[in-house]
Amino acid sequence: MTGVATYETRRGEIETYFDRTAAETWKRLTSDAPLGRIRASVRAGRDAMREALLAMLPADLSGRRILDAGCGTGALSIEAARRGADVVAIDLSPTLVAHAAAQAAEAGLGGRIRFIAGDMLDGALGRFDHVVLMDSLIHYDAPDAVASLATLAMRTDGSIVFTVAPKTPALTLMHMAGRLFPRADRAPSIVPVEAGRLAAGIEAHPALAGWDVGRDARITSLFYKSHARELVRA
Repeated sequence: MTGVATYETRRGEIETYFDRTAAETWKRLTSDAPLGRIRASVRAGRDAMREALLAMLPADLSGRRILDAGCGTGALSIEAARRGADVVAIDLSPTLVAHAAAQAAEAGLGGRIRFIAGDMLDGALGRFDHVVLMDSLIHYDAPDAVASLATLAMRTDGSIVFTVAPKTPALTLMHMAGRLFPRADRAPSIVPVEAGRLAAGIEAHPALAGWDVGRDARITSLFYKSHARELVRA
């Protein structure tokens, strides 16, 4: 089953997890607090992935409007704002959005970032020069991920950079076993995506006909494995 129903169902699960079950875990994960081996590897992987995604954007973002779709605790939004961007940072979790806003204010960048708790596909957010989805699509299968990209593409003038969970034997087994996090705060299941299926979906979607596939980067850090991809308006 794919399409809106699947997206909306998964969206509800993700909101519940990040806002009620694991908000404190994710605040700690994205801070400088000491972590165990598993979570430390996730932190290191996420830090490296954030840098990889930012490297796909212009070095000078002055005058650019950026959507940080699934902003979490706001680290990427803050860095984009430091580079001159006007950022709209949205996440399903009001708890994480409030934390991100506090972090931005502490960094003196609150005025450059608009934080919103809501759906990243909401058309009311307006148009953007660039959209970033860091680990925001990893809970969706390929058709739903492509549909989300197509929705965002209709309101994006420059590029979309995003990540998916690569479908490798090791990652598939890891998530089938459900051992990424302890049972008490385990995330909604991550869906490893086969690269060819994703590429075929992007090529076939009419809303993405004017887009080219650009750079990519894969980050592997023990328990964190993610693949970044770039779509550029032709």
